[in-house]
Amino acid sequence: MRLNELRPAAGSHQRKTRRGRGLGSGLGKTAGRGHKGQKARAGGRIRPGFEGGQMPLQRRLPKRGFKNPFRVEYEVVNLGDLNQFAPDSVVTIDLLKEARLVRRNLPVKILGDGEIDRALTVQANAFSKSAKEKIEAASGRAEVV
Repeated sequence: MRLNELRPAAGSHQRKTRRGRGLGSGLGKTAGRGHKGQKARAGGRIRPGFEGGQMPLQRRLPKRGFKNPFRVEYEVVNLGDLNQFAPDSVVTIDLLKEARLVRRNLPVKILGDGEIDRALTVQANAFSKSAKEKIEAASGRAEVV
């Protein structure tokens, strides 16, 4: 095998089609554009959503909804997932990241789904009411950071 013997894999390279180069090419005369009309012309493309001057659908429909600019999005952790930590340990946000319970860089909120069977000191940005009650019922502490 020499450098001058290298060839691409069979069928991986196809020749570029030369449009509008005579009837024998298979794409001569109208070059695959059909006959006349806007789409047959050079530069004859219409933008997406254009309906020939008719009022387009996105302008006929009323606007809906509202996006609250002050909404706080949380990374949520369920109480049942905290049972993997050792009893009487302090569960911080960094520990949750190491355990892959939190992945994005957002504030962390602990939700009350599941049961907790050990006393933990949990530090997070927010707690649901039920999560706080369950942590304290298991003789743990819920600390807001």
